[in-house]
Amino acid sequence: MAKKDFYEVLGLQKGASDDEIKKAFRKLAIKYHPDKNQGNKEAEEKFKEINEAYQVLSDPQKKAQYDQFGTADFNGAGAGGFGGYDASGFDFSDLGDIFGSFFGGGFSQGGSGRRNGPERGNDMEYSINLTFEEAVFGVDKEISITRSETCETCHGTGARPGTSPKTCDKCHGTGHIRVQRNTPLGSFVSESICDKCGGKGTIISEPCNDCHGAGTQRKKRKITVKIPAGVDTGNVIPLRGHGEHGRNGGPAGDLYINIRVASHKVFKRQNFDIFIDTHISFADAALGVEIRVPTIDGDVKYTVPAGTQPGTRFRLRSKGVPRVNGSGRGDQYVRVIVDIPKTLNERQKEALKLFEEASGETSEAGGKKSSFYDKLKHGFK
Repeated sequence: MAKKDFYEVLGLQKGASDDEIKKAFRKLAIKYHPDKNQGNKEAEEKFKEINEAYQVLSDPQKKAQYDQFGTADFNGAGAGGFGGYDASGFDFSDLGDIFGSFFGGGFSQGGSGRRNGPERGNDMEYSINLTFEEAVFGVDKEISITRSETCETCHGTGARPGTSPKTCDKCHGTGHIRVQRNTPLGSFVSESICDKCGGKGTIISEPCNDCHGAGTQRKKRKITVKIPAGVDTGNVIPLRGHGEHGRNGGPAGDLYINIRVASHKVFKRQNFDIFIDTHISFADAALGVEIRVPTIDGDVKYTVPAGTQPGTRFRLRSKGVPRVNGSGRGDQYVRVIVDIPKTLNERQKEALKLFEEASGETSEAGGKKSSFYDKLKHGFK
């Protein structure tokens, strides 16, 4: 019977690189390993084929001979499946994730860390609502949070004062249990968390009466948060070390303050600039006028020049929002809205007609306008 193509067994093309061969083997080994397919003879035979193909193609000398002669019979020293396989020369250094997937723990030749090592506390979040003015000028806010803190009675040990945790007699303080398994690929050691101590390596026989062995307690605390001038919705203020306390001497987490700012009736903010609208009459726009403009610092005077057109926007430098933790301020932009009267009395109508005539503009048939200058030019002709 003709032997199978080892490249085909691994799902590869002839001439595949060493890296491609290794990746293909890793993938198929996970799929067909006997520990994941117990009682499946087909998977067992497939695993034998995969193993045999990899033994040939992972060896540079054997691979070269196989590529040249198309046979794996190298003086009778070919891989022989489960019975004749020798794992002594196989490199398992980079296959930990394969065996971890079906042994429940990582492939290991050493111990893993215990769960009773220092652990950093969890981070926390808190949202603060600010008025427009509080966000612009800054404010101190007192907030109330509930967080896990180190138990003051047992100082985080979890044991009743005067006692101490005992070393776990099942894992001997390592926090994990090692199990050795013999497989066709050799002997492997898997590690799992000790089910007696939960991976801590210690057992508390006399728990603390206050924290009940947890080593931490939930406490309500008041914290003063200094809000800098210029913050806006979406800004986050980190308070280092104000989160939940760590375990076993680990550092505390952080507290993140999320800022939300209410809108203002007059001022509209964009980044550090402020925008407002101001209304003036048609006459003031034409003649010019001095107006009072509201700013976050109070009213200021501004002279609107004669002939200002509707929609004109002028700038008040450095009248905007202070830049957070920076220098200077934004600007304030004032848009001029010219109010056109909807109804006129007789005197107002007559005044506008006089203005129209003085401007040299009169209504003619067809609704067209003719200026006084145009009429004068036509008379000379």
